[in-house]
Amino acid sequence: MSIRRFVSALAAASLATGAVVAFAPGASATARTASAPTGTTSLAAVLASDGNTFDRNWYDFDILDQAVGAVLAAKPDSPVAVLADGTVPLTAFIPTDRAFQLLAHDLTHRWYSSEQRVLTALAGAVGVDAIEQVLLYHVVPGATIDSKTALASDNAVLTTAQGGTIKVDVLSKRFGLVRLIDKDRNDVNPFLIPCKLDINKGNKQIAHAITFVLRPVDL
Repeated sequence: MSIRRFVSALAAASLATGAVVAFAPGASATARTASAPTGTTSLAAVLASDGNTFDRNWYDFDILDQAVGAVLAAKPDSPVAVLADGTVPLTAFIPTDRAFQLLAHDLTHRWYSSEQRVLTALAGAVGVDAIEQVLLYHVVPGATIDSKTALASDNAVLTTAQGGTIKVDVLSKRFGLVRLIDKDRNDVNPFLIPCKLDINKGNKQIAHAITFVLRPVDL
């Protein structure tokens, strides 16, 4: 995989604001009519609740938390700041630290043994602007999509804050197997992690953990 191609493709991606959820024909009406929660705890607050630092647990979200902080430090007006505004409804699909470790390996062909080194490698490989675009591609603004709604939304097409789209592929309602199809046709698409769904449930901002980082372009 070419890092230069990754950066060039992301730089060409247009940044959309105020995007909404779009449902493909045949998608469940349940997703359109789900009642809206009222809590205003932000996802940024939830992500930072374990101490806002790196650790040795590869299955939480420290790299994501620190990546959001790095983008906002470099670009205070970035749309990524919406994650800290709990009054704005949104759904985020959040990669684990392991998912970012796998992305760093894919881009640099090196295996990094600490979370901090993973983020440093990603920042060095693609830069803050590209990281911003990737983060925004994981955010679906304007809708609080809980896991029950997701399971009833096979073939739904979600429009992200980055301007791209993600397709929901429900493989098994019984076992809760949901795949998200991104814009990269050459890499494995992520799955929702069944034991890490509905993070921040009851609030306007909700999140679901995923196994790999979503990619907004075909690399």
